Amino acid sequence: MELSQLTAISPLDGRYGGKTQALRSSVSEYGLIHARVRVEIEWFIFLATTARLPELSKVKAPQISLLQNWLTNFDTSYAASVKTLEATTNHDVKAVEYLIKNFIESTQDEVLLASIEYVHFGCTSEDINNLAHGLMLKTAMKDVLLPAMDELRRAIAGLAANTKSQAMLARTHGQTASPTTLGKELANVVARLDRQLAQLQTQPLLGKLNGAVGNFNAHAAAYPNIDWPGLSEQFVTQIGLTWNPMTTQIEPHDYMAELFQNLGRLNTILIDFNRDIWSYISIGYFKQRAVPGETGSSTMPHKVNPIDFENSEGNLGIANAILHHLAEKLPISRWQRDLTDSTVLRNLGSGLAYSLIAYQSTLKGLGKLELNRAALAADLNGAWEVLGEAAQTIMRTQGTDNPYEVIKTLTRGQGIDAAGWQSLVNSLVLPDATQKMLLSLTPEAYTGLAQQLAEQFLNANDDIP
Repeated sequence: MELSQLTAISPLDGRYGGKTQALRSSVSEYGLIHARVRVEIEWFIFLATTARLPELSKVKAPQISLLQNWLTNFDTSYAASVKTLEATTNHDVKAVEYLIKNFIESTQDEVLLASIEYVHFGCTSEDINNLAHGLMLKTAMKDVLLPAMDELRRAIAGLAANTKSQAMLARTHGQTASPTTLGKELANVVARLDRQLAQLQTQPLLGKLNGAVGNFNAHAAAYPNIDWPGLSEQFVTQIGLTWNPMTTQIEPHDYMAELFQNLGRLNTILIDFNRDIWSYISIGYFKQRAVPGETGSSTMPHKVNPIDFENSEGNLGIANAILHHLAEKLPISRWQRDLTDSTVLRNLGSGLAYSLIAYQSTLKGLGKLELNRAALAADLNGAWEVLGEAAQTIMRTQGTDNPYEVIKTLTRGQGIDAAGWQSLVNSLVLPDATQKMLLSLTPEAYTGLAQQLAEQFLNANDDIP
């Protein structure tokens, strides 16, 4: 069968193909091949212009322009040529080297033809691969994942700002607890996301270019008087990565583990968020706008299900399974290298893509929410027992004996309404002013500093209009 969205084995390119296409240019196999070609071309130019190898002294602007223009116009047809070459070489990076050499031969430029063996000079395959993977991750995070995260974060922060004063009955252990505000609880999520986002945005992406076992053996043998570590650092930095001076044949991937674990933590926070919103929908705190034409159930016409939050939760779980495996496996390599990292890294894009699908789903779900203030108010009005915390705490300041135990006897396991609260307070032996103050309390007003805390955090950390 021909490959299409219907015949694709993975939903990333099938059912969810439209949601993941922004990642195709960076973390697909085409993206990997393109990044490899970029590293090879830029290394060749670097050897001529910065390392100033005498054999490349004739490589000037015309030759560099030929190479750079080809790189700019690199498309899937060239990547397909690499796959054709790989069918013979059975080595993907060698196939890239041969493609570049084939291009040089097609230019018929005498200077490039005389310099052709400096393509892939001094490199082991992993010199090209590790830099390519670093560039892939940099592009995918900067252009796709981080903007998607920021959009979702802003949506949650916007909802928090709009509901910062909306009183809500809190629940601990699934039971009624001291009231809070909805906006404060959403601000908590934003604060958690911000910690992870700050780390993601400062995560260094490492790279190395130091030969077969990390010692510049071939480089030093061919040109013993050149500062190869210095040039390596300059090149790796120049292409936008952070230089790792100490490696075996492979860059050890510790930074990838840090990145994927960080991303996994952010995803876990969103799983928690999705489940909370799902639960708030379930108890009626939010309604969901019905989308014309959509069906909630094949048999129950009334259903409007929280499918976006469920979709997000499920995809975040798959994303984290992949990301956590990558983080645990990639830093482990037998002796100076084995090939297990290579095959695992081919799934790098999958962990990012499942994450992206999830962010889009949560964002879509948030766009359908309508606050049900009546349900929030009714929930609060049915749980006056939560004011027992205030009563026992204030009674402590009045010198009452065993205030906690007194209130516990009157409230534990019992639902109390407004009249019940009035009766309870009137039964207490307290100064008139204290009793009057307790009688004035309501669950809706008993939110402590929740609104203030939400406002302070959002004002300090956001630019919500």
